[in-house]
Amino acid sequence: METRDKNMEERIKKLIQDALENLDVEVTEISLEHPADIKMGDYSTNVAMVCAKALKKFPNELAEKIVAEILRLNTDQYIEKIEVAGAGFINFYLSRKFFADRIEEILNQGENVGQNNFLEGKRIMIEYTDPNPFKVFHIGHLNNNTIGESISRIVEWSGAEVKRTCYQGDVGMHVAKAVWGFMKNKDWGTSYVFGSQAYEEDEKAKKEIQEINKKIYLEDEEIMPIYEEGKTLSLEAFEDIYRKLGTKFEFYFLESEVGEFGKKTVLKFLEDGIFEKSDGAIVFHAEKYAKDLHTRVFVNREGLPTYEAKELGLAKIKYDIYKYDKSIIITGNEINEYFKVLLYAMKQIFPELAEKTLHLSHGMLRLSSGKMSSRTGNVITAEELIDEVKERVKGNEAVAIGAIKYSILRSKKGGDVVYNVEESISTVGDSGPYLQYSYARANSVIEKAKKEDILPDPDILITEIFEVEKLLYRFSEVILRSAKEYEPHYIANYLIELARAFNSFYGNTVIVNKEDPTSAYKVALSFAFISVMKKGLYLLGIEAPEKM
Repeated sequence: METRDKNMEERIKKLIQDALENLDVEVTEISLEHPADIKMGDYSTNVAMVCAKALKKFPNELAEKIVAEILRLNTDQYIEKIEVAGAGFINFYLSRKFFADRIEEILNQGENVGQNNFLEGKRIMIEYTDPNPFKVFHIGHLNNNTIGESISRIVEWSGAEVKRTCYQGDVGMHVAKAVWGFMKNKDWGTSYVFGSQAYEEDEKAKKEIQEINKKIYLEDEEIMPIYEEGKTLSLEAFEDIYRKLGTKFEFYFLESEVGEFGKKTVLKFLEDGIFEKSDGAIVFHAEKYAKDLHTRVFVNREGLPTYEAKELGLAKIKYDIYKYDKSIIITGNEINEYFKVLLYAMKQIFPELAEKTLHLSHGMLRLSSGKMSSRTGNVITAEELIDEVKERVKGNEAVAIGAIKYSILRSKKGGDVVYNVEESISTVGDSGPYLQYSYARANSVIEKAKKEDILPDPDILITEIFEVEKLLYRFSEVILRSAKEYEPHYIANYLIELARAFNSFYGNTVIVNKEDPTSAYKVALSFAFISVMKKGLYLLGIEAPEKM
């Protein structure tokens, strides 16, 4: 499924290589990129600057010689012009025919626009979101879900079979606090906050909560009906949020299901010396393997498996259910050091699974203003944020969620995201609603063309090359880069640039005009934009509304 624009890149590289050989210039690798300024051409190479130093020549002079030789060799109808720029860059300008052919290709691809086979045949399990029952689904989970869902869609569009996975903590002190809180106030909505406060402030309550925690582990008959009721309500509430966000998980894993296997695994390898006893607990001394790592507890003094042991169990249970080629786990970067130790422990026990496991981390989602207050303690829930934004966009939930998701995905995933509500809902700036608005605007053009009975025709002769078509053909390579690096921000930033180019085209061009013989081409161009924008928004997990 290799696209023609990739072939174009290879053809330009071959021309450069042939020219260099004719000039007796040796080079091991030719770098070809898109210039930052679209007016400086469609492809650019710094090969003259790389070679000039070794040849003791001025880069500009060498570049001029290379260009002259390329022009002598070139018979490619897709290359219109080649120029030397700046300190010795060589810029290539593609022809009107190239862009017309790319528009036709996009129209022919239809729903499959931008698809590639980079991960064809690969089975990939992606774990993300991971909210804990009995606790709220907060903006941290929304942040993680947005990133995880987008990566899942990008990987799928690159040919992989993807299984979305959610791992949830249904046992532990947070559960005991919530159950105790409900037993006291009969309100699941506030039970966790109520129980947490009591645990910190009331010694009697603390002991009662600790006793409930033990009873849950022992599946006590008195406690379990209350526990199951709270767990069911909590998981149902999460499903409502997933539906809003456009996520459907294939597999759910619970701590209560993996803990015992994780503990048995640790005990099994205790005899081999991989784990060691220490002060009543069982630990892994990771610093023995790498100086920058530290010791972590895998079974505590009470004989209970910790998160670390459960993660070991989870890795094997996941693989037994679905024989993955890669297991991707997406978390906040606050547990990066924890994961490094975990992966080293996994290498000793399940080396083949450790090799298949990839941990991706992201920063925190923070609000730029402290104006929002939470009904559930000091944590802002995802629904509170969605409702706040929804109110600002006249109740349009798709636009509200698009605004939040784009704000998260426009930056590289490693850093924190400072979310500003006002900036996120702007229809004229760097925002999700701006992309949605641009898509809806293009749809209005097509509706008008239908009424005028103007059909899209990419074969109509036209002299002008529009900026928007200089960007449309790059869509597939942007997706490929996002898939290779697991970075949705490349797509988000590309779509903003594309939307600005289309809006400039829309504002400066009469697209639908029965008297204009080139109108059918402009309509085809608008169709191509719609196709690419809709798929790009889908890959970000954002809805594309027909009207706004």
